[in-house]
Amino acid sequence: MNRPDLLDQLARAAQERAQRGLHRRLRAVEHTAAGCCSIDGRDFVVFCSNDYLGLAAHPDLVTALQRGAAEYGVGSTGAHLISGHHRAHAALEQALAAWTGRERALLFSTGIMANLGVMQALLGRTDTRQPGLCLQDKLNHASLIDGARATAATLRRYPHADVDAAARQLAAQPDAAALLATDGVFSMDGDIAPLTELAALCRHEGATLMVDDAHGLGVLGPQGAGSLANAGLSQDDAPILMGTLGKALGTGGAFVAGSAALIDGLVQFARSFVYTTAPPPALAAATLEAVRLARAADDRRERLRHLIARFRTGAAQLDLPLMPSTTPIQPLLLGDAERASDAATALETAGFLVGAIRPPTVPQGQARLRITLSAAHRDEDVDRLLDALPHALSATNL
Repeated sequence: MNRPDLLDQLARAAQERAQRGLHRRLRAVEHTAAGCCSIDGRDFVVFCSNDYLGLAAHPDLVTALQRGAAEYGVGSTGAHLISGHHRAHAALEQALAAWTGRERALLFSTGIMANLGVMQALLGRTDTRQPGLCLQDKLNHASLIDGARATAATLRRYPHADVDAAARQLAAQPDAAALLATDGVFSMDGDIAPLTELAALCRHEGATLMVDDAHGLGVLGPQGAGSLANAGLSQDDAPILMGTLGKALGTGGAFVAGSAALIDGLVQFARSFVYTTAPPPALAAATLEAVRLARAADDRRERLRHLIARFRTGAAQLDLPLMPSTTPIQPLLLGDAERASDAATALETAGFLVGAIRPPTVPQGQARLRITLSAAHRDEDVDRLLDALPHALSATNL
């Protein structure tokens, strides 16, 4: 029998990736503090985390987690629909719905599971007479793309932020039930989707707008309610909002918010909600405290805006190839994957953790350093990074 060995194929694929300078590796962080961490006994200033408000190590969250564990235990013990839905989960869902201006919210264990659940519930049901259409920005997060691919829907991807192209693709299939899904803030570029224009397009074409606001929640809009609030868009304008809890909120998990009908439909049909253990209720208790802090964190958001302006001004003075972004995600476009890796290694030697983003996460020829800022950073942290960047780039192979 000459059947191919799947594990051997996987090993050869990993080896090929390593030969191309694209190999990924895991490292264990030993200690974290606001804006810093320790790895292998060395201290680093972290410019690659998504802890935008600096809440992950906030003492009030730590206390809320401890109290939640004392009250509820560690695990939820079951799926939400069996025995796993605790009072802490319900309170968090109510708080998230109120914060984002939606009727209801539903918790998921991760952002990937939330996006997969929405796609499967809306586009993957067997009671639909014809496959739907899912239209997505080409730079959407992988979870949105994979979620659509897991359904029977036709997936079409329009050029980044090109509303006219999206309109042409919608008009080409006027009879298909259509979902237009976009990131609110694009995770690798840091720019914001043209949400007002996309909402107007969806109203005109009878399509449903879904926004993945993983990187906008807590950072943008009044009280940090996200990119949709920043654009002044309501639940009627954008019926489906997905947000994650492990970035600006500093905890973990995700949620979908929208109408009562949407949430009830997800409870019935979203397999990634129905068939999984609920998140720990103690984590929900900590996240409820994080929502309270984030809503009141205008000072942290102002601090973040100050640091973004400081970094961009300094980068411009150094003529660094910084991509346009007004969010905490500040990508430095280097093009070559090996150059990005070498630059990240040089920065690590200097005491900074910065992510080297390479294909397939970004297209070929668009490798970059993904620099992320946090309200926990000090001015001198940003200034030291700016001092280190030219030396790191000069140390690369190109």
